[in-house]
Amino acid sequence: MGIHYTYKTTKSAKLMEKQAKREKKLAEKKAKRLAKEGTKKIEDKKKVIDASKPITLDFLTNPNKE
Repeated sequence: MGIHYTYKTTKSAKLMEKQAKREKKLAEKKAKRLAKEGTKKIEDKKKVIDASKPITLDFLTNPNKE
């Protein structure tokens, strides 16, 4: 006769594997999101408006902005 496992004996091991898998997936998503946001932050720094210049209607509506 072999070893027979019941649901109760393997429940904790399965829950730990499931939790580890979930945490791994969340960590991958977070790393991917941070990698994307890192490129956006560099672009945002380039688009800073100079506070000493007045904001005019031409500045707001000009499609050829620098």
